[in-house]
Amino acid sequence: MQLKQMKVRKIMTFVVLTASLGTMLAACSTKKEPTASTTMAPSPAASATGVKVTYPLTTDKTLSYWEELTSITASLKPSLGEIPFYQEWQKRTGVKLKFISPAPGAGDQIKSAFNVMLASGDLPDMIEYDLIANLPGGPDKAINDGYILKLNDLLAKNAPNLMKYLKEHPEVDKLVKTDNGSYFTVPFIRGDDKLMTFQGPTLRKDWLDELGLQVPTTIDEWTTVLKAFKEKKGATAPLGLSLGNLIYGGFVGAFGVKPDFYQENGKVKYGPAEPGYKDFLTLFHKWYAEGLLDKNFTTLDGKTLDANILSGATGATIANAGGGIGRYTPLLVAKDPKGVLNGAPYPVLKKGDKPKFGQKDFAFTGLGVAITKASKNPELAIQMLDYGYSEEGSLFFNFGTPGVSYNMVNGYPTFSDLIMNNPDKLPVAQAMTLNIRGNSGGPFIQDKRYVEQYFALDQQKQAVEQWKSTDASVYNIPPLSPTPEEASETAKILNDMNTFVNETTLKMILGSEPIENFDKYIEKLKSLKLDRIIQLKQAALDRFNKR
Repeated sequence: MQLKQMKVRKIMTFVVLTASLGTMLAACSTKKEPTASTTMAPSPAASATGVKVTYPLTTDKTLSYWEELTSITASLKPSLGEIPFYQEWQKRTGVKLKFISPAPGAGDQIKSAFNVMLASGDLPDMIEYDLIANLPGGPDKAINDGYILKLNDLLAKNAPNLMKYLKEHPEVDKLVKTDNGSYFTVPFIRGDDKLMTFQGPTLRKDWLDELGLQVPTTIDEWTTVLKAFKEKKGATAPLGLSLGNLIYGGFVGAFGVKPDFYQENGKVKYGPAEPGYKDFLTLFHKWYAEGLLDKNFTTLDGKTLDANILSGATGATIANAGGGIGRYTPLLVAKDPKGVLNGAPYPVLKKGDKPKFGQKDFAFTGLGVAITKASKNPELAIQMLDYGYSEEGSLFFNFGTPGVSYNMVNGYPTFSDLIMNNPDKLPVAQAMTLNIRGNSGGPFIQDKRYVEQYFALDQQKQAVEQWKSTDASVYNIPPLSPTPEEASETAKILNDMNTFVNETTLKMILGSEPIENFDKYIEKLKSLKLDRIIQLKQAALDRFNKR
């Protein structure tokens, strides 16, 4: 199959290799309680310097807040300011917010809008974004260049709740600072190991049972299953993967590599330059040629994948436990009462081996809220944001408003029917989007009780247990903070390298470039300074380990 270079370049301008947090959520309730807006008492806290912070704050200032308007949010309301959660947040903190959002789009489109905003110099008071992944030159350079503030003094004087948590959790404190000890964001923190794995291989268990097949654990078993789905179930796209999930989605790890940087015995490696990556490309070219992989994977979007799964065109994919299995299950059962989606282990080559890689996040990965240099009220901004780390604020961010989206039952915050059995027939994910931030992230500590309720289905619990059984935490590289000089050099190298790797990956899977050219591909990678980028990453990892 021939594919013109320009088409490949357009498709593969950038593949987002992060797993997004996914859509996870909660359960039901009984008795009603007064809403927080009518009963909320002042919530005092004292900082290390003795400054007291009491909510709601008394101020007539309005602060500007930049945050992405996701597609699921945009499907419900045209702006964040019309979302009930954000309205209640302003009441509780006493601070009015002016929300600024780029148009909903793919990750690279949002990043482009973010960069345009930085270049314009027209900055809001606060920016909620993954700053490690997206700040040009890294956090320290952004501080030095006057885009964002170094937050150490501001946090010490105005964020007693967050600073108390970080003091009690030094392993998290290590993650949220740069190598020189600078705080640069008010972080989103996953508060428990249960919250760090939420995505993996997913397939029709009812089809397996009907065909007399076991849940696949090896690549060979996956090949058998996908062929059976195609030949005996009539699936026209047996394995449905979007472009990003095709690269990220777990099958690469079966060959002992990751499609990005990882560490092995303290040494940084780059998966696409390792021999195992050639084996991955060989497999997926074969699956594509045999019709086991969705022929339209280069343009597959969420809406099309949804339709394929519900129609039976697709029998396997990479999904989240919440927004995938939890969302698909009731829709699937409505069309086919026997329909069952189950999680499968991350695949290996040899049966019985433990997967080397899988989806496993750190407590902090980069998402948070930065205060910009343009802000005239940074103290007020920090005080407002610190609400999310208070006991009251944590409950609000994770569960919403008491008596509305949850009730306290025997000391356990239990989601109400507004979330779990929405009167407007909204799926749980959408009901949560309107009322909480637990399923998306923000300036707070995520509570495991939220996910304990949302993963109420046996299939969800089974899936997470399958997916978390990997050695990913051994090999994953934590969030690093390159020096400004390293960040500048890294950005230049990775821009060229990512484009080349992504284009070549696509062409080899499609067959427009022979996999036999893999050696030439490696030579080209080296000419694009592969060794230098590994050296830079290694230096940053060594510094992190010395923090």
